[in-house]
Amino acid sequence: MTAPLTSLEDALVHLLDQAPVIKATEVLPLIESHGRILAQDYQAPADVPPADNSSVDGYALRAEDYIPGQALFVSDRIPAGSAPPPLEPGTAARIFTGSEIPEGADTVIMQERVEVTEHGILIDAHVKADQNIRRRGQDLKKGSLALSKGTKIRAQEMGLLASLGLAKVALVKKLRVAILSTGDELVDPGKPLGPGQIYNTNRYTLHALLTEAGCDVVLCETLRDTRAATRETLERAAAQADLVITSGGVSVGEEDHVRATLEEFGELSLWRLAIKPGKPLAFGSVNATPVFGLPGNPASVLVTFLMIVMPYIRTRQGRQRVHPIGQQMPAGFDVDAPSVRREFVRARTESVNGQTQVSAYPNQSSGMLSSACWADGLAVIPEHSTIAKGSLITYYPFTELQS
Repeated sequence: MTAPLTSLEDALVHLLDQAPVIKATEVLPLIESHGRILAQDYQAPADVPPADNSSVDGYALRAEDYIPGQALFVSDRIPAGSAPPPLEPGTAARIFTGSEIPEGADTVIMQERVEVTEHGILIDAHVKADQNIRRRGQDLKKGSLALSKGTKIRAQEMGLLASLGLAKVALVKKLRVAILSTGDELVDPGKPLGPGQIYNTNRYTLHALLTEAGCDVVLCETLRDTRAATRETLERAAAQADLVITSGGVSVGEEDHVRATLEEFGELSLWRLAIKPGKPLAFGSVNATPVFGLPGNPASVLVTFLMIVMPYIRTRQGRQRVHPIGQQMPAGFDVDAPSVRREFVRARTESVNGQTQVSAYPNQSSGMLSSACWADGLAVIPEHSTIAKGSLITYYPFTELQS
């Protein structure tokens, strides 16, 4: 009798329990840190910004010195990067965005609200203290936590680290991953197709996904459809990588050798999930190196990687957020027939009659990648459920799933 399908929740508990966090770290120049994971907390060594500064081009003055209709003499000019002297009482100072506020000034009037005359400046604006001033420590106070260990560095994190004066940062070592595609029918792009052959799409999909995830792809090969070749290549990949990901060869056919090889020569701890697409996903190990056996269909590879492999990778990287959060949005489609498997539908958000809704691609075949290019994310149809148009469903944008 075939074993029952494993739920997504149970599968993730099993997988993440076997996802050791990478301990190795390295220190690299900040400019090389994009997409990497911080290996330690970083506190602000000083206030950011280090002094009060102007948020606009304009004139600095003391609010109580302003008398409507009376010109203020301009006593100084303060370019960015200079240390200004104290402001002379009863006067204003020409100031620029980012320039330090002189002692004695408590407001800045933007230049668009100022008329320059031979007697000084006339202000056409309400004047009060604290206008257009970025206060010292407004962004970060000295000693406060700037970024936590496990943070993935995007452009904004790079900028924040630079504001702390850091030229180098400690990063988690990249997870080394081997990609193995199975199937004698696979041909690399650029070569002519023979009878019964198709191009190897999964290698490129997985390579891009792993690169986005901050991993280092150390091996890309195509497996011949024999048990001996499958075993030899899996063992060789396991010796080079921290994780092996295969596509195809995990179903029940006579030419599906990955699952059988894991059972015979390694360990198979998970197989057949209650999800669609992606039911025949397998997980095990070869010589203690974890192996994900993903289905062979291109859309199945994408979905199972995003929903199952990515949480595993995030856990190993020590990331703060492991699981996607998703959004609750109105469905723009109906589902009349419930399924025993949770379905991840290639979908995107669209505005219909002024309301944002989630639209599903008409053809959800697991062999179609064009549907994923049309889509902006995945919509969830829970198992044993129907969906009425307009009801709320969970939607995961690709930007969240791939980050």
